[in-house]
This record gives sequence, C-alpha cells and structure tokens, in this order.
Amino acid sequence: MEKKLLTHINGIEIFRRKIDVLPKNKELLAKARSLRKGYILSEVLFWKQVRNSGFHNIDFDRQRIIGNYIVDFYIKSLGVVIEINGSGVDDKEDCGDAGHFLERLNLKVYRISDFRIKNDLANVMKELEDYIIKNFS
Repeated sequence: MEKKLLTHINGIEIFRRKIDVLPKNKELLAKARSLRKGYILSEVLFWKQVRNSGFHNIDFDRQRIIGNYIVDFYIKSLGVVIEINGSGVDDKEDCGDAGHFLERLNLKVYRISDFRIKNDLANVMKELEDYIIKNFS
C-alpha cells in the first residue's frame, strides 16, 4: 500500500492514515452544533491554533460525532481524536468507555488538559507536533 503524504512538520514527512467510515449517531447533530457554538475557553484557544488548516495544513473537525460520542476535535486524515480533559463539560464521565470505543475503531486518542491549554499553549502545540511526527512519519 502506497503512503500518501499529508504534510511536513519541521521538515519531516507526515503521511495520511486510512480510516474506515466511522459510525455516527445522527440524533446527536443538534447537540454537536450547539457545542460548536459554546465557548469553553480551552477549546476556543485550541481551535484558534488549528482552524482553517492553520496547524501544518492539517484539517481539524470540531465537535465531531463518532458513534454515540461527540469528540472535541478530530483529524480525519490521521484518525486522531483530541480530547480536552478538565474543561468542565459535564457529560465526559464516560470518557473511559469512549476511549475504548474509539480505539476499537482504530483511532488514536490524544488527551490534553484544559489547564495546560490555558497556561502553556505553545508547549502543548509543540507536544502535538511531536506526537504526530512519532506516530505518522
């Protein structure tokens, strides 16, 4: 199988990852839309860094429905879910179940703390670069 180049990070080639079509509970569409309009500070700060392919020309989705879960961010071309922990969203108590479900779909789950986004965003973004290089180069 031929690898398809997605982008370069610090001169290192990053390759796309083939992910099957994901299940989607369409009953969650309205909730996902309303979450996109919500203003959780850590999510807004992170979104400003990655929206419009602003992070190494990688496309991120916000509040993406996967199965019966709505994940904070999703990179379709890599199959990576990004979850912000501790942001005060009250329906994340089942994140262990969600993590197992997402991993069974062959997705990688990358967690970032709300506190670190608010207080150390530059290093958070550097660590995300390192994670992508380690897993997709």
